[in-house]
Amino acid sequence: MPQVLTVILLSLLTGFIVGLLFTALKLPLPAPNAIAGIMGILGIYLGHLAWPYITKLFS
Repeated sequence: MPQVLTVILLSLLTGFIVGLLFTALKLPLPAPNAIAGIMGILGIYLGHLAWPYITKLFS
C-alpha cells in the first residue's frame, strides 16, 4: 500500500509543478475543463471495468 501512496503523491506533485510552470510562462493549462476531465477519467475507468465482462460475453 505505501508504494501506491507514493505514486499518487508523485503524480500530484508532478501535476502541481506543471501547473506552476504553465502559469508562470502564461501558457494555457494542458488540461480540459474540470467536468470534461473528470468525465474522461471516469469513462476510462468504466471501460477498464467493463472489458472483462465484454470479453466473457463474446467468448
